[in-house]
Amino acid sequence: MISRREFLKSGIKLAIILTLPVSSAKSEKYVYVIDASRCIGCGSCVRACREENNVPEGKYRTWVERYVVYMNEGIEEVYVESPEGGEHGFEDLDFSDKEVLRAYFVPKLCMHCEKPPCVKVCPVNATWLTDDGFVLIDEDHCIGCKYCIQACPYGARYFHEEKHVVDKCTWCYHRVKRGMKPACVHVCPTGARIFGKIDDKEIEERLRDPTIKILKPELNTRPKVFYQKIGWEVW
Repeated sequence: MISRREFLKSGIKLAIILTLPVSSAKSEKYVYVIDASRCIGCGSCVRACREENNVPEGKYRTWVERYVVYMNEGIEEVYVESPEGGEHGFEDLDFSDKEVLRAYFVPKLCMHCEKPPCVKVCPVNATWLTDDGFVLIDEDHCIGCKYCIQACPYGARYFHEEKHVVDKCTWCYHRVKRGMKPACVHVCPTGARIFGKIDDKEIEERLRDPTIKILKPELNTRPKVFYQKIGWEVW
């Protein structure tokens, strides 16, 4: 017999394993790893993304959230905020009257799922999954119906008012195809964002970390963004 806790931990580990991209051309699959313990919430990634991809004001391809877990009259509660997507950093919080258990920043972006629900609902095939694992949008075919925005469980898509199409993070596909890192990875001052092929040595080491997690594993979307050192409250 195993305990309920052990059973749940085994299930989570299995979900992580099943999420890893499977392909005969394994080395051509890209993944993204975020170490939350290194993120300082400076917003450099958000600003770099806006400049690189001409993201309109008030919209975000990537953003940063702050999580504060604290005790309130004996009950564990969670405070989450993302002022202006974390683009301009975060102000100090006054939790002096609370027992803070943990606090950290969590960058968010498109998960580039192996089984993307956004692709399934597009009526004109304007969004698709590339052979090397990127989920992209063809602006020339997008009709702006917003079905994909509703289908995305991670809130990673937005409607571009000027272009009248849907937009999202592409992991800077145009940069990666030229041998460069995504803009957000390039500017991160602490190395919190790691990007590369799944068989890169650093990526392989990160994915073996026992703290590695994916968001919403129960949905079986097989996201290719992995997180290190985040709590249950982010799931």
